[in-house]
Amino acid sequence: MTWSRHRSMRSHLLALAVTAVLAAAGCAGAGSFGGGGDTVTIAMVSNSQMQDAIALSGEFERENPGTRLKFVSLSENEARAKITASVATGGGEFDVVMISNYETPQWAANGWLTDLSARARETAGYDEQDFIPSLRKSLSYQGAMYSVPFYGESSFLMYRKDLFEQAGLTMPAEPTWDQIADAAAKLDDPDHGRSGICLRGKPGWGEALAPLNTVINTFGGRWFDENWHAELNSPEVVRAVEFYIDLVREHGEPGAATSGFGECATQLSQGNTAMWYDATSAVSVLEDPASSKVVGKIGYALAPVRDKRDSGWLYTWSLGIPKTSDKPDAAWKFVSWMTGKPYIKMVGERLGWSHVPPGSRLSTYQIPEYREASKAYGPLTLSAMEGVDPEHPGVRPVPYTGIQFLTIPEFQDLGTRVSQQISAAIAGRISVRAALDQAQQYAEVVGRSYRESQ
Repeated sequence: MTWSRHRSMRSHLLALAVTAVLAAAGCAGAGSFGGGGDTVTIAMVSNSQMQDAIALSGEFERENPGTRLKFVSLSENEARAKITASVATGGGEFDVVMISNYETPQWAANGWLTDLSARARETAGYDEQDFIPSLRKSLSYQGAMYSVPFYGESSFLMYRKDLFEQAGLTMPAEPTWDQIADAAAKLDDPDHGRSGICLRGKPGWGEALAPLNTVINTFGGRWFDENWHAELNSPEVVRAVEFYIDLVREHGEPGAATSGFGECATQLSQGNTAMWYDATSAVSVLEDPASSKVVGKIGYALAPVRDKRDSGWLYTWSLGIPKTSDKPDAAWKFVSWMTGKPYIKMVGERLGWSHVPPGSRLSTYQIPEYREASKAYGPLTLSAMEGVDPEHPGVRPVPYTGIQFLTIPEFQDLGTRVSQQISAAIAGRISVRAALDQAQQYAEVVGRSYRESQ
């Protein structure tokens, strides 16, 4: 796919991103400021593993006395907008940016990122071949890596083993969505403040659409056919979205329309829901005794399916260096520190093995302490990540790449608009049919631009 086309659409997206940046102004996070030498400014997503990195960053500064670190820590939606606006417009505010396998290949094609392959090969002990192959491929453009993974994830089902046992239920090795819906109905206990399942409903292409797209895929749906005709109101997509919304409305968490990854993590870790379908990286919250009431009570199962046998996703938060950085050497020192093997061991030894950034390196799963700590979920995470195929996300052929997102520039805007319709349907403000009819109109505009450029 040629990502340099659709300049007018991209200009529109950047305008939206710049607007979001202005709205998010003043949301800077912690870090070291000033002090001489090189100051490396890092834009970071404020998830728990990233906060661990900020907490440990003093170790990097002690090892590199000529380099100071300044962090800008933002929520996922804010970070995407601010980082996109800065990098795409050549703003130069950041020396290191936290991006994903959605942005990396597109931004590399646009010439916005520094090729990191040579630096990775030349850094003693870094071993870029140790990265999980599916992640390495997803962060590459024309055979070169343009960002390196901090952590990676697929998706799986997390459930309370004790509640299943009390209800006389058994989790299948390869659960179907119908089986999960049945279990959610039996485990739903609103009188005691417990829902049967938690599912994201919060607007955002990286929020509600992440799990929902895997449901659409496994139900036989797709966003576009091979010729870029939109199919968001097709029978398959309608069935998938109706199923998802009915499940979360009938047996899901209160306030589902505003619940994202963080809210569902709280629901399960505090014992307020029986199941949660989401990212494999959630184990860092669920298995941490300092934040979770259910340590040792959680079971893990493959992502539920319907018509397609596998439906897990592939995602990574990675670190890249914008071409506009005037401190690429110092930036790479930090990037290689935060994504290297020694960092992973340091996190486990200092903060606990449940804090280790999962799903980035094969060697992580050979560390004896981590193997023991992650025996309930580690092998399943690795298997899920190695088995995903972003080039064939659904039952039928598609013209795009991606499982829980579409790797096209327009998806930031298109996905966000569609997610808003889905969230409104979860809240009961509109019907599923009306939401998908509106989503179809948004998608048709994008599809038409691709057909006209063929």
